[in-house]
Formats: sequence, structure tokens, C-alpha cells
Amino acid sequence: EGQLVESGGGLVQAGGSLRLSCAASELTFEDYAIVWFRQAPGKEREGVSCISASDGTTEYTNSVKGRFTISRDNAKNTVYLQMNSLKPEDTANYYCGAVWTFAASWCTLSDAMDFWGKGTLVTVSS
Repeated sequence: EGQLVESGGGLVQAGGSLRLSCAASELTFEDYAIVWFRQAPGKEREGVSCISASDGTTEYTNSVKGRFTISRDNAKNTVYLQMNSLKPEDTANYYCGAVWTFAASWCTLSDAMDFWGKGTLVTVSS
């Protein structure tokens, strides 16, 4: 069964940057689109960004466009989320999900995932 492990979270001041990593194992990584989600206390889970299995197609939720960049290294079975110009409202537990797909250019911000990580906490102070 596939496993996902997130890392890179921490405490940062507003305007700062963090890079999150999602490392996958026990799955054929290039067959899965990867999605970053976040959930803040008292709020619903939100799809933040996704990247397709093999051709680099990406999507972002409106609130992070222009600030966050998702990328993947299939040789390292890892997806990254570079977060710049962080705001206090970005504070949340960030976790990644993997969904199998036969389409090279498809990804989704919905939460219909096959595998989930446990998350890494991002705290942005004002």
C-alpha cells in the first residue's frame, strides 16, 4: 500500500517562505497525480495545488496563485510545494494525497485520493 510522508513545515514570519516535500513509497509514483491539501483549525479541508502524473500540468486554488509553486521529481518519488509571500491565513496542517490516473495531464483539487499523508504543520506569524 502506498505511503506518503510530508516534511518541511515550521514557523515562519509573514512574507517568508517554506518548501514542503511529499515523499512517496510503495507505489508506482509516475502513475499518480499528487495533490497538496491544507486544513486550518475549525475550517474545512481545502485543495491547494495539484500536479499531474507525468506532463507537469498544475492547478492552484485562487488564494495561492502567484505565491505557491508545485513541482515533482519522479526520479526521487517526491513532490514539492514552494510557498512564498506567506500570510497568516496560510497557517494550517498541510498534507499530500495521491490519486491514480491513466491520463498524463490530469489532476484535481478534490479530495478523492487513493493515499494520504499525515501532514506537516505550517504556522505563519504576523
